[in-house]
Amino acid sequence: MLKGILDTVYKSYEYLLTKEVKELPVPKHIAIIMDGNRRYAKHMRINDYYGHKLGSDTTEKVIEWAYEVGIDEMTVYAFSTENFSRSPEETEKLFELIDTNLNEMVEDKRTHDRQMKIRAVGDRIRLPQYLQNTIKKAENATCQYENLKLNVALAYGGRQDIIQAVQEIAKKVKNGYLTIDGVNKSTISNHLYPDCKQPVSDVDMIIRTGGNERVSNFLPWQANGNECISYFCAPYWPMFRKVDFLRSIRVYQARLTKDKNYSRLSRVSHFLKNLYILADGRFD
Repeated sequence: MLKGILDTVYKSYEYLLTKEVKELPVPKHIAIIMDGNRRYAKHMRINDYYGHKLGSDTTEKVIEWAYEVGIDEMTVYAFSTENFSRSPEETEKLFELIDTNLNEMVEDKRTHDRQMKIRAVGDRIRLPQYLQNTIKKAENATCQYENLKLNVALAYGGRQDIIQAVQEIAKKVKNGYLTIDGVNKSTISNHLYPDCKQPVSDVDMIIRTGGNERVSNFLPWQANGNECISYFCAPYWPMFRKVDFLRSIRVYQARLTKDKNYSRLSRVSHFLKNLYILADGRFD
């Protein structure tokens, strides 16, 4: 009975928070470090693969929430260059899961109804050929869309991103296509992944789940120098809920507007969170 009451209270709070978020400007570009899939699997005593699978289900929900509140662009950190140090078995399973998810997105009617542009960000040549082919398929199928841009960071490292951009620019200067004086902020942005295509825009907010408070070499050029905020939260990625997402946006809005109502919502959030801990042992 208590759980039913708490569910009703939670839904009411989610409704209130959604309404509050929609009344103020939302960040144009959110970048998400989806941390905690393996730790969640260990906590639940399930195979790591199922932790990643549940995490991919959360990603699908977050895309829906982002579209609902009017986010223009979202970048998700799906596979970093550091992840190549994992076992071949785990990396292959991850690539297969990502491949499946991308194919499903292309076939999903919601992708086209939302006019969502899908593209990969990273050193895709390091990926298996079948995944490279699927990326091309997803990009070609959605390249005409501009309503919501979804960047999937694969084989991505922020420093490597800058290095490859500098190398490309240096080649153009050497070959006479660019002058030194012609190299500026826009030049560098336009040569970051994806190369010489529509660049990834400046990031307004980075969200990281799983309790770690670091940005892990993620979009350093786009996230620095433009008042990007970082929002760290404790839930593992498979446990990330809509209210967690809405809270992050509310923090962004509060920092922009110094909205006095935020302190009230924070107190409500803290109260509800503790009720849920008492009800089912969930930690946040």
